[in-house]
Amino acid sequence: MTIANETETASAVGLDVRPLSGYIGAEIFGVDLTEPLEPAVVAEIRATLLKWKVVFFRDQHVTPAQQIAFGRHFGEVTPGHPTLPTLEGHPEIFPLDSQAYSAGLKSGFQVRSLWHTDVTFVHNPPMGSILRGVVIPPYGGDTQWTNLAVAYETLSEPLRSFIDGLHAVHVNQIHLERGDSSQLQKLFTSTRYETVHPVVRVHPETGERVLFVSPNFTQRIVELSNTESQQVLNLLFNHLATPAYTVRFRWQPDSIAFWDNRATAHLVPTDYGHLDFDRVMHRITIAGDIPVGVDGAQSEAREGGSFS
Repeated sequence: MTIANETETASAVGLDVRPLSGYIGAEIFGVDLTEPLEPAVVAEIRATLLKWKVVFFRDQHVTPAQQIAFGRHFGEVTPGHPTLPTLEGHPEIFPLDSQAYSAGLKSGFQVRSLWHTDVTFVHNPPMGSILRGVVIPPYGGDTQWTNLAVAYETLSEPLRSFIDGLHAVHVNQIHLERGDSSQLQKLFTSTRYETVHPVVRVHPETGERVLFVSPNFTQRIVELSNTESQQVLNLLFNHLATPAYTVRFRWQPDSIAFWDNRATAHLVPTDYGHLDFDRVMHRITIAGDIPVGVDGAQSEAREGGSFS
């Protein structure tokens, strides 16, 4: 995949698009997300998202209702999360509050930060996620994203041909770094989800082939033995985390990140917890379609079904 060299691009509708890295990520200036958007502006944001996979907006003083309204320009906004609590009064918003989780779930455990695509354990993972910075640490707490279309394209041709026909099981599971998270695990798995997705999905809008596995939720490859599955998944997990395919975003209050959940994975930061800083983010998700593999077959839901 080749993305043309660009620094700043002024669009026909007045947006100022500034790419942040070679393969993924661009900041968009010149739009006020507190106001309803004209169709041409929505189309330009969508086109920029499809090209750069994740787009960022600064100084957007939106309310929860305005964040939801922005998301609705791009599709149906889902409930905040299939199993975890949502924001009081706004069931579409999933709050990520570092201090609240520690207090409410009796700290003493640490969840591992692993690359992941949001909610892939459901039959129809979200099309996109929109995350707003509410309380931001003075330093630390950056998020990283990786371009899964580039990750697929940069594999060798024999390996691409091999994985094109494979399918993987995705489940809602928690991985621990230390301690006991039985409370969180019970909450997270209060509804059991298990879905078989293609290891390579075809993007429904761009037609790109996308490496569709992630360490957080991908459990095993159906067609391989357990030993073979683990080895192949480890290879793919390491490859998708290649630094050249990533972008790192420094959060500020009222910054917004909007990513194409069909073509990216991201990494939750863990470099601020020991500093006793709070970090509060509000996320919404946009309903997605059922993934389709290279052979044209759709994903198979085994437990839990779809989410909308």
